[in-house]
Amino acid sequence: MKLDSPEFHSLFTAELLEVKRLFDKHQYEIRIAGGAVRDLLMGVQPGDIDLATTATPEQMMDMFNEENVRMLNKRGEKHGTVTCRINDAENFEITTLRVDVVCDGRRAEVEFTTDWMVDANRRDLTVNAMFLGFDGTVFDYFGGLDDIEKRRVAFVGDAEKRIQEDYLRILRYFRFYGRVADAPDKHEESTLEAIRKNAKGLSGISGERIWVELKKIVVGRHADSLLRLMLDCGIGPYIGLGSDANIEEFCRVYLRSKNLKPEPMTLLSAVLNSEDEVYRLDDRLKLSSNERILSIFIVLHRDEAIMPREEEANERYFKRLCFEPFMLKAEHTSKQRACELLKYIGNEELAKELEQWVPPIFPVRGTMIVEEKYRKGPIMSIVLLKLFEKWRDSDFKLTVEELLDSLEDLPSPETLRLEYSNSRKKLRRKKPRHS
Repeated sequence: MKLDSPEFHSLFTAELLEVKRLFDKHQYEIRIAGGAVRDLLMGVQPGDIDLATTATPEQMMDMFNEENVRMLNKRGEKHGTVTCRINDAENFEITTLRVDVVCDGRRAEVEFTTDWMVDANRRDLTVNAMFLGFDGTVFDYFGGLDDIEKRRVAFVGDAEKRIQEDYLRILRYFRFYGRVADAPDKHEESTLEAIRKNAKGLSGISGERIWVELKKIVVGRHADSLLRLMLDCGIGPYIGLGSDANIEEFCRVYLRSKNLKPEPMTLLSAVLNSEDEVYRLDDRLKLSSNERILSIFIVLHRDEAIMPREEEANERYFKRLCFEPFMLKAEHTSKQRACELLKYIGNEELAKELEQWVPPIFPVRGTMIVEEKYRKGPIMSIVLLKLFEKWRDSDFKLTVEELLDSLEDLPSPETLRLEYSNSRKKLRRKKPRHS
């Protein structure tokens, strides 16, 4: 089969053609590999292009040095990948054909080869195991083209063997099912059985690698059905989800936010029942600080956020949330988190309005407070927070003068110290310990 689609022809920038010219000149084969081939066969414009070649990393480096081509990321060479930059405009990752010789379920040791079929045989799924010549010729060694036509996702060869080479392939199966399949329930039972038998292998995979895949699953097609199936296959405990993961809530949130492009963490927060569960997930997946805070924010506010209100009151509620003193900093704004919460509850109209809203700036600074009794130790922080709350509760209307005049209404410094201490204990709570 030969491709002749607009998506295929649009790949050929001057830089890609220059790469092809160099490899032809030095008599090495080079083809487009993996995901780009799959996407093109599905009529989708690839986000990036991976290239494969018969040249070894050393041969590529010699060639690029001879041709005065800049190379980047030298660390990839031991795995067979050389990155070049052409015309100071475009980077290309080019990987030597290889075979996995030692697999421990996490990473593989490789040897280089010149056999395209041998390289295809080490790949995870048939739809990812094809190559594409620069003339449009599709090289399909394991039935990937037929699987794409039938919107079927299958491992290359024996599913259990492929999974045991790298247990992350369990999650990659579900991710690419969402990309390829046209229905949520067209799984081969033998594939699911291999996944069930090997789910525990995910316990040895780093949280960072798991989170990369899980993020793409939850925002992809069929995510409601796929996450339910993943839990049914016994995957949950090995990816940070407890036995009481709220899959029904996830399905509701996924469906009502489908067209709103929520963050992956917004969606995944739906399965979490408490702050403790957020911390347990963080322990396993090594979330970023922003992801963890977003999830806690959603878990704390979602029940109140979805309560029915008059339109004006609802707008006021979410604007106040944009100034939630979440980290005990008066100037801290949670606008992005408030927008994600609106996506979580499916309020598209207000989410768009809030995204356009420019929050006012809290007008008081510590240098404006001259009373000596408020300038000692941590008291200033809690005084600013008190004034901030007054300003927020006035719908941001109180002036600097009015706020400073209200200082006389504040409690004594001793009472403020006690409030400050209690607030810090609450906000800096330790993560729960797990056995």
